[in-house]
Amino acid sequence: MQILQVILQVVLGITSLLLTLLILLHKGRGGGLSDMFGGGVTSNLGASGVAERNLNRITVILGLVWVSSIIILGLITKFETGI
Repeated sequence: MQILQVILQVVLGITSLLLTLLILLHKGRGGGLSDMFGGGVTSNLGASGVAERNLNRITVILGLVWVSSIIILGLITKFETGI
């Protein structure tokens, strides 16, 4: 169980960093913090519809991996302590 717990903690750390980066890559929708820091200037240099959809899919899949690793780690911790 200890090896599985370490593996899940590593997966959780990697997915946390990747989720942060992927969320920051998303195009701002306007009216929020992205406009405050100069994100209001619209630029279509790398923003195609296919790339945005793929970025959304990867972000959702990574989010599901992140949530499932948290749930599994919680269950392992709960059943190890016997609470």
